[in-house]
Amino acid sequence: MTLPRFYCPVEISPGQTIDLPESIGHHAARVLRLEHGAGLILFNGRGGEFRSVITRIGRNSATVVAEKHLAIERESQLSITLAQAICGSEKMDWIVQKAVELGVNRIQPLATKRSIVRLSVERGEKRLDHLRKVVISACEQCGRNRIPEVSQPARLQNWLGQQIISPTNLAGDPPVDSYFVLSPAAKEGLRYYSLTSRVTAITLLVGPEGGFAPEEEAAAVLAGFLPLRLGPRILRAESAALAAVAAMQALWGDY
Repeated sequence: MTLPRFYCPVEISPGQTIDLPESIGHHAARVLRLEHGAGLILFNGRGGEFRSVITRIGRNSATVVAEKHLAIERESQLSITLAQAICGSEKMDWIVQKAVELGVNRIQPLATKRSIVRLSVERGEKRLDHLRKVVISACEQCGRNRIPEVSQPARLQNWLGQQIISPTNLAGDPPVDSYFVLSPAAKEGLRYYSLTSRVTAITLLVGPEGGFAPEEEAAAVLAGFLPLRLGPRILRAESAALAAVAAMQALWGDY
């Protein structure tokens, strides 16, 4: 039986008694209906997880004892940064959730010319907080013990100017750190790069629902991103990144 998992961002050590945060206590008591003596897993994002047991549970609260630290890691050997153009709320949630399940380490939301959603500063902060909660929930579900970073949203042009790309990427031969931009017009697919086994870190740039504007794609290529095609079919925004990440994990990661 799989034990329920909760992210608890505090110092945890074996034998420690912990009053769970109210939101977690509510979920344990009211949603999962856990009882005294029930087992669960706590993780704090610093590596490994703690097998724990409930010693007190109330209407919206719970106290547990962390019994044993388990040095379990489920991170891929391939480090992936997903630079995703901002999509509609539900689509963006889906992309972030599934990207975490597929092993992405960092998510960079980007504002582009064809992004449907336009975020003010206030809305941007609320949206960022929401996406970080989506990431935590996905980690609880899929077993990851380290929390992927969700960076502050940035404008595509500004973000491209901050990237430091290996000169070998500009030559079309993927180095250890590789940069790809998804493009239906690209000539090469992942099969072209599959013979190399030295890729350990990838930055994947993916457009919004309407794709990148031509000048945005040109700017990405000029910055050193390799154009990448995912077969002869055009994928929706919520499918493209996930298909690419899964294929990259199969080539260079832990699939």
